[in-house]
Amino acid sequence: MINKLRSIVVGVVVSMGVAAPAAHAETLADAMAWAYESSGLLTQNRALLRAADEGVAQSIAALRPILNWSANISSTFPNATLTDSPFTTATLGITASLTLYDGGRGRMGVDAAKESVLGTRANLLAIEQQVLLRVVNAYMNVKLYQEFVSLRENNVRVISEELRAAQDQYEVGQITRTSVAQAEAALATARATLVSEQGNLTRAREEYRVATGRLPGALAAATPARITQSLEEARAIALQRHPAIVQARHTAAAADINVERARTATIPTVSGTANLGRTHYITDSQTGIAQAGSNSDSLTVGIGISGPIYQGGALASQMRQVMANRDASRAALLTASDSVSQSVANAYSLREVARVSRESYASMVTAAQLAFDGTREEASLGAATTVDVLDAEQTLLDARASQISAQYNEITAGYSVLSSMGLLTAENLGLNVQIYDPTAYYNLVDDAPGLVSAQGRALDRVLQAIGRE
Repeated sequence: MINKLRSIVVGVVVSMGVAAPAAHAETLADAMAWAYESSGLLTQNRALLRAADEGVAQSIAALRPILNWSANISSTFPNATLTDSPFTTATLGITASLTLYDGGRGRMGVDAAKESVLGTRANLLAIEQQVLLRVVNAYMNVKLYQEFVSLRENNVRVISEELRAAQDQYEVGQITRTSVAQAEAALATARATLVSEQGNLTRAREEYRVATGRLPGALAAATPARITQSLEEARAIALQRHPAIVQARHTAAAADINVERARTATIPTVSGTANLGRTHYITDSQTGIAQAGSNSDSLTVGIGISGPIYQGGALASQMRQVMANRDASRAALLTASDSVSQSVANAYSLREVARVSRESYASMVTAAQLAFDGTREEASLGAATTVDVLDAEQTLLDARASQISAQYNEITAGYSVLSSMGLLTAENLGLNVQIYDPTAYYNLVDDAPGLVSAQGRALDRVLQAIGRE
């Protein structure tokens, strides 16, 4: 019996520490690739980036000539009576206008829109990191609770053997009924804990499904993140590359541009206009100047200048508003820098704590295993009670569970370090996916193509393809 119990417990430890690789097992890289390709959150923010790209196109379009057409037909009734024959004309006109000078407001609008695009690209990378780190946590939680369920199942088997041994000893009068009851209570507790861990595994599987778009299959052992930088090196990288800082930097730049743009609000605007029209006389003119079927053409060209005189204090208020927004964006940049720097330090600390904990718990498992074996031997000689054996077994179980948690915490912390540096991206990880190019759509629209141009038609096909995905 003792040898049988020992083999079960040793089997628990071995099965927790070394798992045979499953055929076609899903890897952590696979899971992150699936999330990268199917994440609704990434799809949403890619669409927001395309919308920001269009802001540049619209700003550029505002610098170009504007052409409009108009057409109307009208009838004039002499003497304001409907009984007389009306004088009817049809008019067709084309109007062109162009801003010749605005103090640089239009060009600065383009520059501000470009900064907004760069900030939105950085936000997309931040979302990508968020999605991938969620996958890491989901993957590791599934693995963790699978290990816990296996551990608890083995625990139930061990205590069941312990209970049978106690019942056999009770029947021959070696122990009291109290010892049997204690074993029964321990078995009930082990079964309840097993059910709890099974529930945790079910929730972890659902989180994995939401994070990756599919339920987990056989999961391979996770590959730890490759981190070679020291804390200070990591902090320097993060302060340059982290998406939160990059986004805040471009937001501050856009705010500076908007302040300069607001300063030009009182500068006059010079515009050029041209109107080309044709009037077609459907009936004879009452004055006899034009006959039915004739046309009259006109062309008007002009230059105008306009500027504000008084707008009720709106311009001054707008100036104060953009200056306040500039101050806020600069403060946000400082806050983002401090937050990122702290996140890097915290991530490194958690990783080191997990590493030391894993090593400590490994020693604890070894000691707890020896203690359990010794207690079982003592119990067989009558020097230890059933309670002593159950306590030793519980200590071994707790040590093993802590060791498993530390192992997975260390891996998760490693990917958190990458995220804190701004390096947890599909491109940096080398995932087997088609990397989304944030400049592709921008390059199609940055010169504001028209609807009827070849580039405009190509854009329509791109958007239709995106809509079908």
